[in-house]
Amino acid sequence: MQVSVETTGALERRMEVQVPAERVEKAIDERLKSMSRTVRLKGFRPGKVPVNVVRQQFGQQVRQEVLGDVVQSTFAEAVSQQNLNPATGPRIEPISMEKGTDLKYRAVFEIFPDVEIKGLESMEIARPAAEVNTADVDAMIENLRQQRPTYTPVEREAKDTDRVTIDFTGTLDGQPFDGGAGENVPVVLGAGRMLADFEAGLKGVRAGEEKTIDMTFPENYGGADLAGKAVQFAIKVHTVEEQQLPELNDEFCKAYGVEEGGIERLRQEVEDNMRRELAEAIRGRLKKQVLDALLAANPLELPKSLVDAQVRELQLDAGRRMGAKDMSQLPPAEGFTETARRRVALSLLINEVIKQGSIKVDQAKVMERFEELAQQFPDADKALQTYRGNPQIRRQMESGVLEDQAIEWIVERAKVTDQPSSFKELMNFGA
Repeated sequence: MQVSVETTGALERRMEVQVPAERVEKAIDERLKSMSRTVRLKGFRPGKVPVNVVRQQFGQQVRQEVLGDVVQSTFAEAVSQQNLNPATGPRIEPISMEKGTDLKYRAVFEIFPDVEIKGLESMEIARPAAEVNTADVDAMIENLRQQRPTYTPVEREAKDTDRVTIDFTGTLDGQPFDGGAGENVPVVLGAGRMLADFEAGLKGVRAGEEKTIDMTFPENYGGADLAGKAVQFAIKVHTVEEQQLPELNDEFCKAYGVEEGGIERLRQEVEDNMRRELAEAIRGRLKKQVLDALLAANPLELPKSLVDAQVRELQLDAGRRMGAKDMSQLPPAEGFTETARRRVALSLLINEVIKQGSIKVDQAKVMERFEELAQQFPDADKALQTYRGNPQIRRQMESGVLEDQAIEWIVERAKVTDQPSSFKELMNFGA
């Protein structure tokens, strides 16, 4: 077999392969002989069909199948012979495939770049350092109370935390606009769920009152037709209701799944959850720093085919979340290019770190992740069994753990300093 390789780009290779005709014809003969022992043809006993009859009936079909197999097998031999590592499958361009002549074809493909991890010892990482304290738990319990308010009608002016139920109609230059009207809409003042100027216009209103709110939409408002525009809202107030938060008693605890132990048990469960969330947030911030630094220190030439495949995967995922019904409804590829390039580059770099560090997946950590995941369900034992018994989920979990081990391996070699922080800051709690 003769092989020649031409470099046509940073990672693209054009390889020509010539396979002796004798090898092809021998493979065809062997395939026909094998068929003669199994094929069924009218007038012949099973296993007694002459090879020349099989050749006459199936020769062309077999030839095409064998040519495909020979191309596949010789391509694998050729790249191994040339010490090439294809990133994706090749584009095959036939040159000569006539009977009685050597098989010749051209294979165009991209190879993986050479990856050498650099800059680990000079990498500077700031590791967030924070704890969950009593004040944090108090604030979280108060947040839980605010999630279960009750409201009582009042005969006074509306203030922050009150719920105001209104009808409204918006007009732009005297004309109604899409999305500018609503009936019996509840608005909790100070919750920030409506535009600030709209909420401000509702402060001080009473039940039964009608008024007009003049306001201007923000310049960065999502609707281009309204951004920066001055509008009017005609408001009719149905009710003003005062908010009452629940008492911290057994009934409140049961609403959050704590049947025994009362408020102390609830506080403990809340604190445990907060600690887990905080640990995950710290791990996430540390990981992002490491990956950003790894990319900056190790720029790579990337195979376009891998980037294109990742772009398409991101498009399809976005399309599924948007409810796209066909390919024409997928978002444009351009919006995913940078994310795709980052993913491909990091995949190559992390794989090299795993190889360089001889890192093997820690099954004990995999089990810890499964247990953490299962704790989110009422029947944790059943959830754990389900997750552990699913091969696909297990592979995903092992892949995630292996990546985290690679991050830890990098952190051990980098310059790491602890950066004082807090639960509120890291979790953006109360913002």
